Amino acid sequence: MEKPLQIVITGATGFVAKNLRKYLSESNVHLISISRKNFKAFKNETKIISKTYSEKSLLPKIINSDALVHLVGIGKQSSTESFDSINVNLTQNMVNLTIKAKIKKLVFLSGLGVSPYSSTEYFISKLNAENHIRNSPINFTIFRPSYIVGKDDLFTKYLKKCIKDKMIQIPGSGKYQIQPVYINDVTKLIFTSIKEEKFRKKIIDLVGPDIITFEKYVKLFLKHSKTKISYIDLEKSYNLAIRNSKFDYSVDDLNILVGNFVGNHKKLSKLSNGKFQSVIQLLKTGALL
Repeated sequence: MEKPLQIVITGATGFVAKNLRKYLSESNVHLISISRKNFKAFKNETKIISKTYSEKSLLPKIINSDALVHLVGIGKQSSTESFDSINVNLTQNMVNLTIKAKIKKLVFLSGLGVSPYSSTEYFISKLNAENHIRNSPINFTIFRPSYIVGKDDLFTKYLKKCIKDKMIQIPGSGKYQIQPVYINDVTKLIFTSIKEEKFRKKIIDLVGPDIITFEKYVKLFLKHSKTKISYIDLEKSYNLAIRNSKFDYSVDDLNILVGNFVGNHKKLSKLSNGKFQSVIQLLKTGALL
């Protein structure tokens, strides 16, 4: 009988990680999942609570695993957590840990729009994280995802809150484009990238088949509700984002939206040899509610 794969997942309580852990558990994978806070384990899962992700405590528990999927990251800085400390330094630590633990593969989620020409702090932090991985001797796959959506992602939760409040603000015109990808496709793809050699040392845009304006996405999501949509001047949006941490959109949220980032879905589909779910169809059927 073939030995089950052993996969380490960091950031175990996050949206992508929870869905990935569930999918891998159902696929008879042995999971070693790490989080700073407590969580309920799935079948075939070893749970590790680590406040600091210290190498000394983790190394003996994950040695000789088949893959490490690094899902810890922040999209918004605070007085206690910076892009450098989380997105860059922790990723560097995970690269070192992967090498020392003799783990065969590292999978990392970066961000759509990351490039050597990036000028925003968030994208630069993700680029620096990518470079630590690329410059190491390990086998890796780096995905650059657009909005990953499902029933419990942060964006969907925000829109559900707007339905409850019966109001949403759209920064600027809302005509900027996004290319969301469905969480079920993401979990399958991550697993495939671990198992198949063709994903070796690849950096791939992780995008869905539909390119849609932010405005249209919001309208489709809210279509069966009585939620009022208002438009807020983009300059005012940035002003509020800079001055008020409780504003619905952070500066980095606005940068990503206005950046109008889209990727090459045909290339992704060809590489993965798979069919991806239309997020527009999910919105029309109300499947994300």
